[in-house]
Order: sequence, then structure tokens, then C-alpha cells
Amino acid sequence: HDREPVVAAPLLDRRRPRHELRVRRGFAVPLASLAATAAVAAGAVAVVSQPDGAPEEKAVAQGGNVLLVAAANAQKAPAGKYWHVKRVSGEIYAVGGSAADHYKVDSRQGGEGWAERGGKAIWAHIEYSDVPLTPEDARKWRAAGSPKWANIPNSEGGDEQMKLDMATPTQQGTPAWYPADDRYFGLTAAQIAALPTEPAALERSLLDLKGDWHAYSESRQSEPIRALRGPERVRALSEVTRTLLSTAPAPPKVRAAAFRMLAAQPGVRAEGRVTDPAGRPGTAVSLPLETTVPLGLYTAPKQLGTYRRQLIVDPAAGTLLAVRDLVATPPKGSRKLPAGDDGRPRSLKAENMPDRFHRPGELAGYEVYQVTEWTNAEPRR
Repeated sequence: HDREPVVAAPLLDRRRPRHELRVRRGFAVPLASLAATAAVAAGAVAVVSQPDGAPEEKAVAQGGNVLLVAAANAQKAPAGKYWHVKRVSGEIYAVGGSAADHYKVDSRQGGEGWAERGGKAIWAHIEYSDVPLTPEDARKWRAAGSPKWANIPNSEGGDEQMKLDMATPTQQGTPAWYPADDRYFGLTAAQIAALPTEPAALERSLLDLKGDWHAYSESRQSEPIRALRGPERVRALSEVTRTLLSTAPAPPKVRAAAFRMLAAQPGVRAEGRVTDPAGRPGTAVSLPLETTVPLGLYTAPKQLGTYRRQLIVDPAAGTLLAVRDLVATPPKGSRKLPAGDDGRPRSLKAENMPDRFHRPGELAGYEVYQVTEWTNAEPRR
């Protein structure tokens, strides 16, 4: 059942079923216009840069464009020997039989990676328990007998039993480290380091990246981003930008250019202060996307609702804290799927979706970046 997605860099991988086992999320090191001005959609900038040689001061957002402020501060970040990333992803599942009688579970997986400037990288998967999403969900879980395995419908369209593991320790021992692919949307670490540091030039370079960039497609379509128009182009560029700001070993000036490039995209706007899924304060930046299911044929047909994506940014630190997907329209209807491994026909039904009882605006999934930094510290293994 572990078929790989067509595109090797989904933002939030959707679950893949394992017979009589917990639902798991597969991890790998992700593959990860106009120059921004003070008049882009997210607002004006109070301070966006310091002259060379000026004292190191943090740019401050004063009702201004948080992406440009984040860019100014990202550019000042120190370089180092290793790019270190630690992240946790979660998908929210409804357990129960009705909208009135269910509780939500945060099904989590994690990973940590270290990449050298030359491209050599290692990655470790971190296993976490599935936990009730809120204190009220925890109360309902306890009222249901605190089951160690929570039964859920099979959202993958097959007949296998799907369960959520509510008993695994929060983190199991020392993670195992493995060599990691050093490509990000086909780019090597050396190519990432050589990307333009001016936003318009960076965009022109990224527009040549090829992939299946559509939210939903019935056949594989490998094409450059520049072939896309409107929200689909913003979607693809935002996906690459997200990778440059998180898992890819991008130098500080490239990260700053990525922030500025995103700020220049039509429809990108700040939504005010929020708290990310890890409880850290930041500013939400929304993307003008019709749906935010992961890119690629494996995952794209697996959704029957639509979602809107928010990046949560710490402008003062110049970092991307998290990405979260919120339900726009709850799942409805059904869709045929290709036959499973047993050759039997399958179909996707709204009644089996993880978010079948979600209301618009509720959290469907997220990815938190606990650590994204250049460091001279040696990898901890």
C-alpha cells in the first residue's frame, strides 16, 4: 500500500493505510514576477533593510508587510556548517459516528535532518503518539474508555482496517539516522546555494522547475511552473518557497529573496497575529489557493473537500514557523480511485474522510518547523 507520490515533495503527506496498524505518514527530506515593494497586498513596510556595515538591528513590522520584514531579518541570519531542521506534521482525524458525537485526534509524525553545504545529508524519522486535539477532545476520548487504538474509516478507499495509535510513547528512544536525498524539487544543495538573491531573478529561475503542479489531475503532467497561470502558479511557487524556507539548505540571502518573491505574488496577504500548532506566536499569511492538497497524482485525488493554506511567520526572527491547512468546504460526494493491490475497485467517499465532521475554518493538517537554522554544532546522533 506504500505507493510513492508522483512528486517527491508533498507539503503534508496524507495517510497511507496499513492493515490493522496505526495510520502512518511517510517522510523524506523534501525536494523542496516582480520585486517586492511596499505596496504589495500584505501592506507597507516600516523597515526592510539596513545599509551594509550598519549595526545589526532587527527590522520591525509596524502594521506592515511581514514577509518583507521577515526577509530583512532572514538576510542577517548567521551562516554555518550545517543546515539543521526539526519538524512535526499532523493530520486531524475525527473518531466517532456523527458530527454531534465525535472527538478529534492529532495524528503526528516527525523528523530531523542535517545537511552539509556540499549536499551530504542525514535524516531521522521520529515517532509520536496520536493525541486528542483539545482538552474537550481528551475528555470525550476518556469518556469513550481511553482506547489505545481508535478506529477510523478507511479514507484511502480500501477495505483494510485503519486505526490511530493512542498508546505509543511520545517519542521512542534514539531515532535511527539514514542518508538523505540531497535534491529539492530536482535541485542539488549546490544549486540551491547558487540560486539568485534578487526576488525577480529567483522567480525566473524557479519558473523553469518541472513537475505535476496541479491540485488535481487524472493523468501525469510534467511541466514547468511558467506554464501555469493565476492561483496555480502561486500555488507552485509557494510550495517551492516553503521548501526554501524550511528543509532546503538555502543561504540567508536566498531565504530573504524567497520571502520577497512570495510577498510579490498576487493574492498573498497577512491575516494578523496567531499562535502556531506548537503554541508559538506569529503572523498568518494566507495564500490564494482553491485547494491545498499535496501536489502529485498519489495524493491529489484523495480529497473531497477544499482547503486554504496559511504560512505562519515570525518576522522578527525571519523564519517560517509552521504551515497549516484549514477546511474551506467540508468533504462531499465521492470519487472513483484506481484499483488497489488486490485488483478490486475502490472509491473515495465523504463519509470516510478524516475531516468529515469538520466545520469551515477548522484545522485539517499542519507542519511545524521546530528548528530551522544554520549551525556549526555537530549533528547529534
